[in-house]
Amino acid sequence: MSRRRAAEKREVLPDAKFGDVVVGKFVNSVMLDGKKSAAEGIVYGAFDLIAKRSGGDPVKTFHEALENVKPQIEVRSRRVGGATYQVPVDVRAGRAQALAFRWLIGTARGRSENTMVERLSGELMDAANNRGAAVKKREDTHRMAEANRAFSHYRW
Repeated sequence: MSRRRAAEKREVLPDAKFGDVVVGKFVNSVMLDGKKSAAEGIVYGAFDLIAKRSGGDPVKTFHEALENVKPQIEVRSRRVGGATYQVPVDVRAGRAQALAFRWLIGTARGRSENTMVERLSGELMDAANNRGAAVKKREDTHRMAEANRAFSHYRW
């Protein structure tokens, strides 16, 4: 991290199919080894599967899933007098979104369906219905922050 000035945020272009900036960021997060067309195929395939299964708007389902996975509070390590404390802090909006992306993609990759399209669509639908591994991860993060609430006075 630079001591001089904060790095400037680059503008992320909206995705090609839906014109949504958040979906464009999600496609970039799914992407491996610079293969954007493969990532778009996975995300759009998952959206098509969601539309077929639920009959609703897949972008709306995606945003619901994202809201259900975003953490509001997390713990950060803080050293005070030789001891390390897990101090609960509020999560900034950008970090909350990045964590939600990371958790959704990571848990989707760990699922047992055959293709990544099926895994991602299943995880997004589970998250939209407030269940699944990504939502559990958010709840575990909140539980840990709640358990360490006694150390909140070490917040910086």
